[in-house]
Amino acid sequence: MIMPSLTSLIPSSNNLVFHTIFALFLTFFVSILKIPALFLHGLQTYIHPDDVNPGGNSSGVRAAIRRPGAMDSEQPKPRRKSKERFEFDESKAQIFRLKLSEGHLQSRIYFKEFYGAFNFTLIALLSLLLHRFLRVDKDSGLVRNGTIIPLLLGLVAVCRALFLIARVGLERSASKRLERQLSFVWGVLGFVLGLAAVFEVVPKWILDFSFGSLDGLGKLLLAVIMGCIVGCLYIPALRNARAFWLGTDQIRCNLSIISCGWFSRMLLYATYIIAVFTSLLWITPFAEFLVNKNADGKNGSHVAGKRGEVLELVGYIGMSRSNFDNLRVWCLLITGLLQLLAVRANAQMFLNEAVLCWYQRLHASKVPDLDYSRAKVFLHNHYICAVVVQFFVPAAVVLLLLGLSQFDDNFLRGTPGVHKFLPAFALVKEVALFLAWWIIFVSSVLSSAILSLFRRGTLYIS
Repeated sequence: MIMPSLTSLIPSSNNLVFHTIFALFLTFFVSILKIPALFLHGLQTYIHPDDVNPGGNSSGVRAAIRRPGAMDSEQPKPRRKSKERFEFDESKAQIFRLKLSEGHLQSRIYFKEFYGAFNFTLIALLSLLLHRFLRVDKDSGLVRNGTIIPLLLGLVAVCRALFLIARVGLERSASKRLERQLSFVWGVLGFVLGLAAVFEVVPKWILDFSFGSLDGLGKLLLAVIMGCIVGCLYIPALRNARAFWLGTDQIRCNLSIISCGWFSRMLLYATYIIAVFTSLLWITPFAEFLVNKNADGKNGSHVAGKRGEVLELVGYIGMSRSNFDNLRVWCLLITGLLQLLAVRANAQMFLNEAVLCWYQRLHASKVPDLDYSRAKVFLHNHYICAVVVQFFVPAAVVLLLLGLSQFDDNFLRGTPGVHKFLPAFALVKEVALFLAWWIIFVSSVLSSAILSLFRRGTLYIS
């Protein structure tokens, strides 16, 4: 005897109450556990003090952290030019490791924004996941069957996350002016490419999407969204590429304090590979290679000839179209989850980048000037939560858009006054799936381009 699932025992008319109770319980639950702080707990940051032993005393470290450019009461003495041998004071070059706790994280800029976005995204994702397992009466309407709650939570979470990453990208002190200018340039190029895609200037044999059902205003709005996404993703893609380059020890420094462990390194490799593979699934030549067009409903890999012989399809793996569509969805899901798991490793590599700068400056000359590395360590420590937002938001938006694209085509059928909008809402689902792929595609292309510049020596980490 097959036992029914717990969610199937809940009447469809009670879905609204169940969704409401579930969302309130999650809100209370995540506020108590403080999951965002636990997610970043234990990251190893670094402190580069001015002087470990000031005045020859052994009283300990001077100021733990000071802002670059802050002047002390004593004016710096001019460097004397002398032929005498100068001995470097190693006590002024020491660096200290510190594990971040909740108290440390609360003092970092954009921690509250990351805290709120993380919790809201978690609630929205779990609500969308619950909706997948509930028995929904399509004729009862949008409100009575409870679909309104995961739908609104998902839409609000997507908008909130996109506005947050745009706000962090426009933060003048969190990025270089050149990076913001390049973000604008890439945004314009993304808008132009979006226009070419939605108005079908890009032929069907290149991109496996069709936007013929959209009107002119809808196509223009979609192109604007695509351009904004490209502009917002340039700086996160740059940071992702730097973290990958440093975490996988592509510079061959062989310093354990800079590169990550074997598990994090495998996670970085897997995230990059699956993202590139997923971005290719909507490119028509690659998709046609994986799909067996001549497959029937029973066998997707072989075709029977007239004499009963089985003919293999040369050059095709033989996957049916429905299985290929499921593969796309699963690859989007796996990519988003892997990118979420890699957020912590990427954040650690961002902090370790300051250690690499300190190490390079320390061994650059016999009398190293450590003011730049001291400022670098402070800034990476101060803006860690802003960078975590840039690592977290793309993966979260991919998962949210993927969840929104899984609503049934007729989920508005029982809602009065919206019958004529049913085709439009079905198209919105396709747009959500396309934007989820677009985020992964843009991130993969930008990261691959930046990594190639690192490989050629055009860009370097310092």
